[in-house]
Amino acid sequence: MCITTENIVDTASGANFDDVSIRHLHLNLKVSFEEKVFHGVAELNFTVHNNTDKIILDSRDLKINSIVYLSESLKFITNPNGVMGQTITIVTPLLTKGSEGTLKIHYTTDPDASALQFISKEQTIDKKAPYLYSQCQPCHARSIVPCMDTPSVKQTYTANVFVPKGFTVLMSAISNGECKNKDENCNAYSFYQPIPIPSYLLAIVVGYLEKRDISDRCAVWSEASIIDKAHNEFIDTEKMLTAAEEVLGPYKWGRYDLVVLPETFPFGGMENPCCTFVTPTLLAGDKSLTNVIAHEIAHSWTGNTVTNANWEHFWLNEGFTVFAERKIIGRLNGENMRQFEALSGWESRLTVAVNEVFGPHHEFTKLIPNLNGVDPDDAFSTIPYEKGSALLMYLEQIIGNFQRFEQFIRDYIIKYEGKSITSYEWKDFLYDYFHDMHDVLNKVDFEKWFNSPGMPPNTPVYEGSLMSRCRRLANNWIDATDECLDKPYFAEANIFNSMSSAEKDTVLDYIRQSDKKISIKKVEKLTELYKLDETENCEIIMSWLRIGLKAEWEDIIDPTLKFVTKYGRIKYIKPLYNILFSWPPSKDRAIETFKKNKPYMHPITAHVVEQMLPRD
Repeated sequence: MCITTENIVDTASGANFDDVSIRHLHLNLKVSFEEKVFHGVAELNFTVHNNTDKIILDSRDLKINSIVYLSESLKFITNPNGVMGQTITIVTPLLTKGSEGTLKIHYTTDPDASALQFISKEQTIDKKAPYLYSQCQPCHARSIVPCMDTPSVKQTYTANVFVPKGFTVLMSAISNGECKNKDENCNAYSFYQPIPIPSYLLAIVVGYLEKRDISDRCAVWSEASIIDKAHNEFIDTEKMLTAAEEVLGPYKWGRYDLVVLPETFPFGGMENPCCTFVTPTLLAGDKSLTNVIAHEIAHSWTGNTVTNANWEHFWLNEGFTVFAERKIIGRLNGENMRQFEALSGWESRLTVAVNEVFGPHHEFTKLIPNLNGVDPDDAFSTIPYEKGSALLMYLEQIIGNFQRFEQFIRDYIIKYEGKSITSYEWKDFLYDYFHDMHDVLNKVDFEKWFNSPGMPPNTPVYEGSLMSRCRRLANNWIDATDECLDKPYFAEANIFNSMSSAEKDTVLDYIRQSDKKISIKKVEKLTELYKLDETENCEIIMSWLRIGLKAEWEDIIDPTLKFVTKYGRIKYIKPLYNILFSWPPSKDRAIETFKKNKPYMHPITAHVVEQMLPRD
């Protein structure tokens, strides 16, 4: 099923999806851990929109063995497509508008497929068996299956997956359980996804996995040694899902399961339908980092149900999801926490990304950047998340009726359910919906919001009581001389310990971002008083490491190198390696550490770090 805006252009795809679109995909996959490949058969059911004599699919390093249509083998040509891999042009008989058909493609993936990470049993948490997981967003599904790898094309899918005995398979679909299989050395699993999804939501994980139920529709999966910890950490998932339904409407995907992946996973979470992937860095032991789950749950509506038509409109996925995530947090933890998270996003993420990471005139600081010729992975940042969320919060405030704006979000999801849209379609719906408030909306400079680099033209109004408490504590540390650190005030940790994880992180970030130099003695005192070197909270660890590096505390180099070796989450790895590479005492060791660890990193993470390597 192709659900796309007329004449939409997706420069990240070479597929001719205006002429033909895939409406259903059936996969037969045999997983080979020895070869680190899939041996696959893909059946692509397609619909023709314009008369054509070819079908063009996206690919990346796939070995195509044969393509069959109506029992006849078809000729095909593979052509390079720049940084986006290759295209496969399949020569067909004349396909007439309105007709349907099925292609059957036998193929094998490459051992270095960009969407897949095969890891040895030594790299897993339990060290009992190898493990495999995928990450297809934004444009890596083409390395798993020949497809129309654009969010403008959505298809249902079914799959049969064959794996060695003892392994469990999960996918971004509903499981039919194990199915009949003639090979006694294999387990076979069957899946179906009845809701059309874009290719980037295709997902698979294979490993020695255990399950713990959270509710009738929620469960958590992980390796055996951490399953109880994961279950305790995510026990409130059903409560979050119920709160999300209050904000966004009924949940339509059936299951909402979580899979805790190995430490190499490059993201905090990935919103694969029915089966969200999460990083083990969320296992802080006190549920303090589970806001990520609220974010991934919200994607079930904003992103998975209503989808950006191409990656230039990525804020329609992520800005909406951050806005919805914070609405969920507000339902569960109070409006003051929602306001705190939003203000923190503006100050600590958006402002830093615009002014420090990119610079205020950079193309990637636009809400709708021009990505022609750009790998969407290279443009990835917090900009679409926080700038997009800020726009929605600003609109909510100027409209002045929070309940009506929430209903607008729900009605937006209903109107565009199953579709892939652009920012301009969303804007048209906004104007249609608030037809009685055009005088208010006309004061919003949408052209600047969408297409101007830098900070937004308007700032939402934030309630800042929690932020003020963080600032006061941080300023006490910033203003203190080394001699003051022995006073009783700096022997009392109650205020810090009473804060949420996000508040603690904000305190540490304020200290780090101060213009005043941080002394090594001050870092040592912070470490001792707040036990920063003992916490299991990776957000706090990250902030502590960055403070130590800014203070040029050489004792922090070893724990930082250990951290970037253990974890693959780009949010942590990228800024830490950036500092390590630029500081002479750590530079050579950091380069050596990366090169030694690169074969064990996820391909996406390794690519990000490799782009940062010093060129001298």
